[in-house]
Amino acid sequence: MIHTFLACCIALACTIATAEEILLPHKGLTLNAKLTLVPGKKLTDGVILITHGGLAHRDTEIGTVLQTQLNQKGYSTLAINLSLGIDKRHGLYDCQVTHRHHNADAAAEIGAWVNWLQEQGAKRVALLGHSRGGAQTALYVAEKSPKLVQAVVLLAPAIRENTDHAEYQRRFQQPLAPLLAQALKLQKTGQDKKVLEHIGLLTCANTSATADAFVSYYNQSPTLDTPSLIPKLHKPMFVVVAGNDEVVIGLEKKIAPLSNGGQIQMKVIEGADHTFRDLYADDAVDVIDTFLKGIGY
Repeated sequence: MIHTFLACCIALACTIATAEEILLPHKGLTLNAKLTLVPGKKLTDGVILITHGGLAHRDTEIGTVLQTQLNQKGYSTLAINLSLGIDKRHGLYDCQVTHRHHNADAAAEIGAWVNWLQEQGAKRVALLGHSRGGAQTALYVAEKSPKLVQAVVLLAPAIRENTDHAEYQRRFQQPLAPLLAQALKLQKTGQDKKVLEHIGLLTCANTSATADAFVSYYNQSPTLDTPSLIPKLHKPMFVVVAGNDEVVIGLEKKIAPLSNGGQIQMKVIEGADHTFRDLYADDAVDVIDTFLKGIGY
């Protein structure tokens, strides 16, 4: 009986993915990520790099489910925490802290992690980004077209309307135009680090931000809009749409004209909200797995 129990314990240990935190110096900050290798695999076998949305972090409910379910399907993962300008950042961004980060910073940090994976001997990488992290993932690939990246998966990625004038007014009950004009003027006069007080930014209300940080998220640039970036990716890519998305509204209609069933594919998870709560995250992982297998990843 004892031998049988020990054998079961050993067998169970052999099937559990091993996770460790990785630290990476980057532009005066220390980035962190959770690397989880599935049993019997090494970094050289490939990794899915997961980027969270907005001001969140890697261990939100959806982040944890994605990591766990992908590991169970045989994919090693590297779930990163975007620094958002904070050294060794963990947990949700504190809205009381002045925002000094920029939208493009995330793309640069994704690139830093891809470079790290390449240095460790990884032969292939798939990128998976959720919400704002999806748009930032697309921005990185559109600008750098990294050879190591063999697939891009965007889960309810952000669109232009998430940071346009109408959404800003709805979310923060104040007009965007005068704030953006003030921030742009400060930029032009060399005062881009001046802090704007009592404003909204992403999911933070009544917060503060430097002028250049504010402009980076609200300048209405095509770099903030996933559908505008997709034609520039030139990688096998898959957009997963939440059927009942209350945040990224109208994504299916924007992606459908771009989807060709080949290099650009799309799948709608009917009933899912923006964070794919309940069993919808499992459904998302299932279709991601099908996509990756279909392209030979």
